[in-house]
Amino acid sequence: MKLGVNIDHVATLRQARYKGIIDGVPEPDPIWAANAAELAGAHSITVHLREDRRHINDLDVRLLRQTVQTRLNLELADTPSIIAFAERFKPDEACLVPEKRQELTTEGGLDVIRAAQSKLPTTIARLQRVGIKVSLFIDADSEQIRAAADTGAEFIELHTGPYANSQTLEAIAAEIKKLTAAANLAHKLGLRVNAGHGLNYQNTAGILAVPYLETLNIGHSIIARSVFVGMRQAVRDMLAIISCVSNSTGINRRPRLHTLRTTKLSQRPRAYSLVEN
Repeated sequence: MKLGVNIDHVATLRQARYKGIIDGVPEPDPIWAANAAELAGAHSITVHLREDRRHINDLDVRLLRQTVQTRLNLELADTPSIIAFAERFKPDEACLVPEKRQELTTEGGLDVIRAAQSKLPTTIARLQRVGIKVSLFIDADSEQIRAAADTGAEFIELHTGPYANSQTLEAIAAEIKKLTAAANLAHKLGLRVNAGHGLNYQNTAGILAVPYLETLNIGHSIIARSVFVGMRQAVRDMLAIISCVSNSTGINRRPRLHTLRTTKLSQRPRAYSLVEN
């Protein structure tokens, strides 16, 4: 199992203070964040270049393309200017996602059934023609998966938001069942499978029960944890969860735990309890 680190929210923090300023590379710098994540063992770096450039901007992607040593995964909407940008700078992977200006983050998967009736297959072929592996961010829905297989994309990325937002054991089990069925179907149809959205230090272990997953793309939780322990440690902690649960021997081990020393924060420190083995 591989870990892809989404660094969008490093840029979100930068834009909160330096929106519209390019000269001088205002802090925090997403390029430095990507470097730290890779040094800690991340297998790929993910960024979402939105039409409104609310966090990651064109310069970020250009610099990341020059500096990322693992793989660069670019999330993008199927719009002419963004697709042309991807063709020019050639990330290793491109994940096509739905995009709405008013949303805080991506909400729901791509409607492949509808998109396939317009320009989606052409877009996928354009990206593949310049050597980019293409993924489609979709819900765990059998009809969407079948439609994805017909587009020619190599990967799907299963939307794990409903799993991450589940509040009861029954709801969690139901979402894992849906994701498992989706992954099995995708594999049967020849698609490779990634997953992401809403995964954190508490729920990532559970998602590893889903078969055929290759990469988990995780962002906000790692960036949030890095505020307290640093980017390298935050990435190592997530890798520890993944390696302890999905190891080659099939034996599950618990990573060593500690609780941050805080004052009257109820149970909230549990989100920041993992340390490197």
